[in-house]
Amino acid sequence: MIANKVIGNIKDLESAAVTGKNLKMDPVSLEWYEREKKLLSKTTSDGIEMGIRVEVLLEDGDILYQDDERIIFIQIQPTKLICASVHSMQEMGRLCFELGNRHLSLAIHEDSVWVPYDEPTFLYLKKLGFEVEQREEKFLDYTVCHAHGHHHE
Repeated sequence: MIANKVIGNIKDLESAAVTGKNLKMDPVSLEWYEREKKLLSKTTSDGIEMGIRVEVLLEDGDILYQDDERIIFIQIQPTKLICASVHSMQEMGRLCFELGNRHLSLAIHEDSVWVPYDEPTFLYLKKLGFEVEQREEKFLDYTVCHAHGHHHE
């Protein structure tokens, strides 16, 4: 089966309409970094092989297929994250500068910044005096930091 588009999101479905029909909810698990890929080959939890070829960023709950028996949807898996607490705009700026220099994707929240976990970054932020903890969460609503080059003419 090949999915060429997203046809909705399960959060927008009326739960009564879905449960009333006894539709099988069949998730396709993705890691956070797979959301941006334009071509994926995956298997649903029920064992249905799926080709996913969409031009949009996949969101948690996006419906790829629906018929009278089943709904196949995207399920973003929780991942290990670094959660760095911030208490001022100055601290936020300093933290984002340090993370930006490492070209890490990050999610900015009101009083914290989350990045995918790696031990060197965790230890480095701790050494710089940031309040950090490990967390297992879905990594959504993040900004992708792309590498850049330096050109000298």
